[in-house]
Amino acid sequence: MLNEPLIPTVCKITDVRRDTPDVKTFRVVTPDGKKPFDHMPGQCAMVSIPGVGESMFSITSSPTNKEFMEFSIKKCGCVTEVIHSLEAGSEITVRGPYGRNFPVEEDLKGKDLIFIAGGIAIAPLRSVINYVRDNRENYGKVDIIYGARSSNDLVDIEEIKNEWRNEKDFNVYLTIDREEDDWEEHVGFVPSYVKEVNLDPNATVILCGPPIMIKFTLQALMELGFKKERVYTTLELRMKCGVGKCGRCNVGAKYVCKDGPVFRLDEMEELTGEY
Repeated sequence: MLNEPLIPTVCKITDVRRDTPDVKTFRVVTPDGKKPFDHMPGQCAMVSIPGVGESMFSITSSPTNKEFMEFSIKKCGCVTEVIHSLEAGSEITVRGPYGRNFPVEEDLKGKDLIFIAGGIAIAPLRSVINYVRDNRENYGKVDIIYGARSSNDLVDIEEIKNEWRNEKDFNVYLTIDREEDDWEEHVGFVPSYVKEVNLDPNATVILCGPPIMIKFTLQALMELGFKKERVYTTLELRMKCGVGKCGRCNVGAKYVCKDGPVFRLDEMEELTGEY
């Protein structure tokens, strides 16, 4: 497999799945049908449309998948709008991987885990969750709290309901912001739901979502007695060039692309409050 993060690899899109009205998941391989490169959960890659532009995205497929790579992409700008127009058979370029990954083989191993996500933020966590599923004997109980504005905005919902919920010692809690007809699960914001679910404060938390959700979820976790050194999040939305050259992702003395994007909460508190 190629592993030169500065050199773009030509890839072919082999499958496009619509997850929500504005999120699609793209499956890519090299022209000879292989996975572009190896990565670890939480790392990112630069996806480029020659002549249009490039953007950094989380790799949403698990490293344990050796056949292809997937990206779940929300349409929210010029580059993503063009990407959303692509179909199976189209070519793009991909380079990476970039950034510090979630410590799945170090700090998370042997621990009970809690995943908390809002909206498209389930994308970077999907890689970690499926890595844990494929190495189930190395991890304890798993709780997943996932929320979105509406049921139509829940990404990867079929995988969540049909696979994650059938995994041994996996508990999945879904919530949406407002009531809907035929919605039989929780209604309310993620930070409030975190307080309602009986979570073990000795577990390790992996958190990702919009900044306002992260802020209030962290407050809820602290109220519940979680320790800052057991809470991880990712600032991958701040990543730009991925190699620490453009200087656009710096927070205080840190570069998100080089020192992150994965940070523990106690590490984030050293970033001068700018994150």
